[in-house]
Amino acid sequence: MRVVVLQGDTILDSATGVPVELKAEPSAVTIGSFDGLHVGHRKIIGSMIGHARELGLRSVVVTFEPHPRIVLDGSDRCAVRLLSTFEEKVSQFRAMSIDLLFVVRFDRKFASKSSEAFIREVLVQRLGARHVTVGYDHGFGSKRSGSEETLLTLGAECGFSVDVVGEVIVAGSPVSSTRIRHLLDAAEIRQANECLGAPFAISGTVVEGDRLGRSIGFPTANLSLPDGCKMLPAHGVYAASVEVDGKEYPAMMNIGRRPTVAEDGEVRVEAHIIGFSGDLYGRFLILRLLGFIRAEKRFGSIDELRAQLELDKKEARLYKK
Repeated sequence: MRVVVLQGDTILDSATGVPVELKAEPSAVTIGSFDGLHVGHRKIIGSMIGHARELGLRSVVVTFEPHPRIVLDGSDRCAVRLLSTFEEKVSQFRAMSIDLLFVVRFDRKFASKSSEAFIREVLVQRLGARHVTVGYDHGFGSKRSGSEETLLTLGAECGFSVDVVGEVIVAGSPVSSTRIRHLLDAAEIRQANECLGAPFAISGTVVEGDRLGRSIGFPTANLSLPDGCKMLPAHGVYAASVEVDGKEYPAMMNIGRRPTVAEDGEVRVEAHIIGFSGDLYGRFLILRLLGFIRAEKRFGSIDELRAQLELDKKEARLYKK
């Protein structure tokens, strides 16, 4: 999968930041922020790829970085609690057999572009759209004024067909990024994962902590998250899995302020990797949450905490992907 970035009027290689050429080859295209890449998003992208193969077209996903709402709501840097960081999203796209990921560097100037200008300048002139797939509730362009009708009208003029994919229902309700956020806030990990179509992932670089876990027999990998807008689920202890050097390990993950050992502590994300021993400092890990074990709690002593951690560890081993 090739990844390029549209910054202003320039196309850049995503890895090097060097300007590159991009030909407007006949393409099947879909557009969206795709936060979380849930099962609804996957249906849309799968439909686009299917049309690309059927029609002999290049498959293209157009997405935005940062998330448009973060730019448009200037009063709150994290107006959206991201289900997936940009890096996590790119990694997921790579597994989907997409030919080109076209990333629009979203800013206020781009936000002012009309839906018609976006279609003509980006989809048609830059990408060579011959088929466009969108979700049933998709809106784009300035103030999300672009709609299915806009695409159909301009498609007839510019020579591309349009496919609108309907909603996906899981457990009786439509899947959306908002619904998944509510589930994570309620620590409903299994339901959230069902809506995502994969375990909710939290990734980051392992940094040095205070080594308290090691002193009580539960060494932890403390994660520094790459994006402060990444959503974290409700504070508590979770069963997770993590891959280290090609091997999958069960893990017990704690998200919270550690009230037993810290007064008004900062929120930390740390994981005890069951069955692993070794130095992980500086390593980038992706932990996939499998289930909720218990809420965060203040214990009366370190011994009480250690005893509970033993129980948590036994429960964490029971969870499977």
